[in-house]
Amino acid sequence: MDIELLSVIALFLFGFIGAFINSIVGGGGLITLPALLFVGLPPATAIATNKLAASLGNFTSMMTFLRAGKIDVKMLGPIVPFVFIGSMLGAFTVHHVDSEILRPLVLILLIAVLIYTSIKKDFGKVKDVGKVIGKKKLAGLLLLIGLGFYDGFFGPGTGSFMIFVLLFMGFNFIEASGSSKLLNFTSNLAALIMFLFLGAVNFTYGFIMGFAMILGAYVGSKIALSKGTEFIRVLFIIVTTILILKNGYDYFFS
Repeated sequence: MDIELLSVIALFLFGFIGAFINSIVGGGGLITLPALLFVGLPPATAIATNKLAASLGNFTSMMTFLRAGKIDVKMLGPIVPFVFIGSMLGAFTVHHVDSEILRPLVLILLIAVLIYTSIKKDFGKVKDVGKVIGKKKLAGLLLLIGLGFYDGFFGPGTGSFMIFVLLFMGFNFIEASGSSKLLNFTSNLAALIMFLFLGAVNFTYGFIMGFAMILGAYVGSKIALSKGTEFIRVLFIIVTTILILKNGYDYFFS
């Protein structure tokens, strides 16, 4: 397949930037998905191809945080299979149900996340998982499994929602960001497998963007680890605000 130089540059540039942001606070799909649409892919193919590129970026970010000891595998490991299955079911369901029905709910939840995180200044500054009571922990784990389905079915804001749930469970921003990568990689991989089965992935575009996302994810993860919780908190608020504006525009004006 012949690809114009402009398309390669766009895929690489926006792939790097998207993965850089996604590796810290999620929301990278805001950048990478429009880039795939810009180079001419149909929406369904762009979504599937984005899962390929995002899986490569998320794997890189996950391994970087894992080596730094910032992923709670003991707590989250048992729900990985359920997140995987949920995401596959979501990817299958999207071919039978219009995922746009979720956009109003997503918009409301994002606004709630932004308000809570902005008002509660100490939210996510200190890890306090040990004090989380059983029901709250169970609720958090069930929400994360549900987000696996959501990622396969719709997707926008999955990483940010996962980080927020982990903060709710007592993680600090660094470990919430790191631990979310384990689950986000799982849900991306599961959805990708379903899309591969359906033959919806453009491998050429996916691997070009994927290579850039590997680089962006590595750089972003390293910066997140070095800058600490306050840096991640500020970026989380900024990206959540952008997600609200983007979803609001899509809902009211598209």
